[in-house]
Amino acid sequence: MSWKAIHRWLGLAAGCLALVMGTTGVFLAVDPVVQARHASPAPPDLSVATLAERVQRAMPGVEEIRHLPSGAFVAYGFDGEQAQASYVDPQDGRVLANYRPSQLPRWVKNLHRSLLLDDAGRWGVAAIALAMALISFAGLVLLLRRMGGWRHLAGAVRGSLAQRLHVLVGRVVLVVLFLSSVTALYMSATTLGLLELDAGPEPDVVSVAGSQTALPGAQFPVLQGLDARALRKLNFPSAADPEDIWKVTTDRGQGWIDRYSGEILAWQDATIAQRVYDWAVVLHTGESAWPWAIALGLAGASIVLMWLSGLLIWWRARRQAVRIADNSALAQADVLVFVASEDGSTWGFVQALHDALVRCGHRVHTSGLENFQTTPATRHVLVLAATYGEGQAPTHARQALERIARLPRGSAPVAVLGFGDRQFPTFCAFAQAVEQVLRAQGWPMLLPLECIHQQSGQQFALWGEALAQALNEPLVLNYVPRVPPSTTLTLISRQDYPGQTDRPTAILRFQWYRRGWWDRLRGRGLAHFAAGDLVGIVAPGTGVPRYYSLASGTSDGFLEICVRLFQGGVCSTHLYGLQPGDTAEAFIRRNPGFALQGRRQPVVLIGAGTGVAPLAGFIRRNDRRVPMHLYYGGRDPALDFYFEPEIRRWLDEQRLASLQTQFSRVPGGGYVQEALRRDATRLRDLLKRGAIVRVCGSHPMGRDVAKALDEILGTLRLSVQQLKAKGRYAEDLF
Repeated sequence: MSWKAIHRWLGLAAGCLALVMGTTGVFLAVDPVVQARHASPAPPDLSVATLAERVQRAMPGVEEIRHLPSGAFVAYGFDGEQAQASYVDPQDGRVLANYRPSQLPRWVKNLHRSLLLDDAGRWGVAAIALAMALISFAGLVLLLRRMGGWRHLAGAVRGSLAQRLHVLVGRVVLVVLFLSSVTALYMSATTLGLLELDAGPEPDVVSVAGSQTALPGAQFPVLQGLDARALRKLNFPSAADPEDIWKVTTDRGQGWIDRYSGEILAWQDATIAQRVYDWAVVLHTGESAWPWAIALGLAGASIVLMWLSGLLIWWRARRQAVRIADNSALAQADVLVFVASEDGSTWGFVQALHDALVRCGHRVHTSGLENFQTTPATRHVLVLAATYGEGQAPTHARQALERIARLPRGSAPVAVLGFGDRQFPTFCAFAQAVEQVLRAQGWPMLLPLECIHQQSGQQFALWGEALAQALNEPLVLNYVPRVPPSTTLTLISRQDYPGQTDRPTAILRFQWYRRGWWDRLRGRGLAHFAAGDLVGIVAPGTGVPRYYSLASGTSDGFLEICVRLFQGGVCSTHLYGLQPGDTAEAFIRRNPGFALQGRRQPVVLIGAGTGVAPLAGFIRRNDRRVPMHLYYGGRDPALDFYFEPEIRRWLDEQRLASLQTQFSRVPGGGYVQEALRRDATRLRDLLKRGAIVRVCGSHPMGRDVAKALDEILGTLRLSVQQLKAKGRYAEDLF
């Protein structure tokens, strides 16, 4: 079972009881803090001997002094026939107030420790603690995978509100919850008798009076040398029993003292198990460490958020899960399709492929890549593999490469299709690893490896055409992307640019429905977005979205895109035809590899045409005045200098450090890569100082820019590929 399955199913199964443990834990964590506020702590130079003398003088009938975890001292004894328990001031021994533990904390503690069910409840609490330890550890493993390792643990979190909340809370409290669970397990083991704390039975010692007179405890050297802050409990000998003795308990152990001579009759060191238990109590309850108690209280309260957000994530994933129809048994299938997908998005492509093969008359078996194998009936094998984290396999397919390497060489031709994001240096690394292992094992290749960027339906269709030719069959992949729930946007303004005669352009600014917190948790309404993310627009009468780079973020209060009209383009025609007050249906798709949030290094922004949109969004939110240098390419400044007024204003506001433009349809003009070459000296200096690069525009423009930068970087022994590997270079090309 994978860590993801352990985290999910244990969380769902033990969630309700964990909520009880978490909420009661919050109450119990607050109790030590409240007690600590009212405690009168012992001064550093106070000995147990002096403390005993002061308390005995103020309270003659004292029989026991206890040092509570809060730091307070409580004396127990009798006033005549009346039992009494009182807070005492260690400074002078005087009685401060009666000590009456509240019944509510006692009831909550019993609920927390045993669910009010005695031994059966204690076993149940131990099981919950074990489940929480596994959930926390599995969550930590998944968190590291999601964020790409320890180095990126504090990075920006993307996804729905429920996903972001789950990750943000998790990376703060998971370690605390794991520690709390482990200490709870240890404490439960001692309570259930599975672990012995005592060093052994108490020694059978008594005081022998003879002709001596009992001495006051203040004269005992052992008590004089004992710091009152280390005291746990001090028992006074009974005045009615001449053989009774003093007993002192500290964090180091316990001793029995002769009442006549003051000598130690016996001493038992605290066992290692007891010392560990003492630390477990502090770590689990926060007793004697109120700052830690506050941290524990917050961690306990977070269980509610973690469980609720996790439930919503599971519910949404279950609703969106793809169920493959007409899935033949493995032994009967002539085509096997194996899948590796972390979040399930690849399964939409798998379903389209499976259905197309079935329509062509094939018996198809589709399964996870971890089940990779073939049978005598197998004629072709297709692998669709997504890459997760820093080039890793999706969780369920972590052992797939080892499994494939152990299998004997197969005779069925294999084709591997990778899914990933070119912004990351490990683009489709897992798919490449799968193909390399298959080649090393001698499997024949049906098609060369193909990699799909950002789940492109067009690239998938082209791969389908190549597969149809390889199979010599009329295979057609009808992939229809699953469109997330959309939100209605209302156009509030537009800026029109004539562009060329057949390519007019408009900057469109929209408002959207403001979501409440419940809508955000359920993933309804427009998700949080930032400049550089993508907005998917669904034109009326179509089910296929078109994506546009965002020139604004949620904090700007509006959604802005730059749309160029393409003749025959359904979505661009729909958007370009909108007037203020008209509406469009949209949803957000994250583009994390292109984001700039939190960056402090200088930034080189390179854009051409409508590709300047996300770059304008970066500059707009440059409140820290990080040095940003824009290289902009267009055709004619009078026709297509998009965002020009804003760019000029941002220069004046120092949100933009410099601007270099290049227009191709004016005398002496050229393309943006020529502006880069012209400014090569400054670019080398910026990149040598750690500048990061963002490029947005057409694919040909992106290739030309990369070529020009490679030439410029050559003298620094750097390259675009090296910058990509370090996360300093990202593209958004269309």
